[in-house]
Amino acid sequence: MIELDVLSREIDVLMAEQREAWCQLAVPTLTAFDRREIRNRIRQSGIELRDHLRVRTERLIFRPRPAEPPVDSLASFSFRLL
Repeated sequence: MIELDVLSREIDVLMAEQREAWCQLAVPTLTAFDRREIRNRIRQSGIELRDHLRVRTERLIFRPRPAEPPVDSLASFSFRLL
């Protein structure tokens, strides 16, 4: 479960970076070069974010089930003396 926690934190960081980059892109004083660099950073973090989300989804879907103790079939009978 620790790996999923780390993966979730990395996803949160990537999403925060994208949010920040979009806010920076709205600044009107940026040069064309700066805008291009920010868009490239958004694309790259989008690719990483997609990969992290895919890995997290696969781990959540194919999570191994905990081993259940064997059930004693005779324990469920209730005997009565007649």
